[in-house]
Amino acid sequence: MSDSVTSKLPPPLALSLRATLDLSRAGSASVHADVLALFDAHGPGLHRYTRSFGLGAEAARDVVQEVYLSLFRHLSLGRPRHNLQGWLFRVAHNLALKQRHTVTRRMESALDDALVDHLLDAAANPEEQVAQDQRRRRLRAVLRALPARDRRCLYLRAEGLPYRDIAKALSISLGSVAKSLARALTRLTNADIG
Repeated sequence: MSDSVTSKLPPPLALSLRATLDLSRAGSASVHADVLALFDAHGPGLHRYTRSFGLGAEAARDVVQEVYLSLFRHLSLGRPRHNLQGWLFRVAHNLALKQRHTVTRRMESALDDALVDHLLDAAANPEEQVAQDQRRRRLRAVLRALPARDRRCLYLRAEGLPYRDIAKALSISLGSVAKSLARALTRLTNADIG
């Protein structure tokens, strides 16, 4: 790997890719050299591109490393070599979306837990705690089944925001907020949670 490219990349990314490729020398020397050359040429750009998805530096490094491991497998299997730059960015795009979705899902799950804890009383006796645990599971299931917009409206309303502020925060109409909250509350009530 050239020093000029290595200096542009976060050190863990440059080191982890080189270490991974050194461990997987089962492929031909030409595949190994091709992957390193493509890494030198496109690694910094892929890292910047994956960061544009809102990923942190570490998550972006992981995505780029996975892209180059996929490239190594792709080339080792003798698959087509035309437009590898486009291939790299397409794979990076898909992996970055998947990573962003995973992170978003974790955040939504944490918000679900926080909302459930807010709605249920933590100072209950053991029998009440068992009943609350059952309600908590049903509530989480209902929350996860809600459309994203309905869930976001419900979160913001639980935080005490009035309809007008929710509409502004989500860039939707006041009527859409009312409909989303009505749908969410109906589902909660129908699930015998509300």
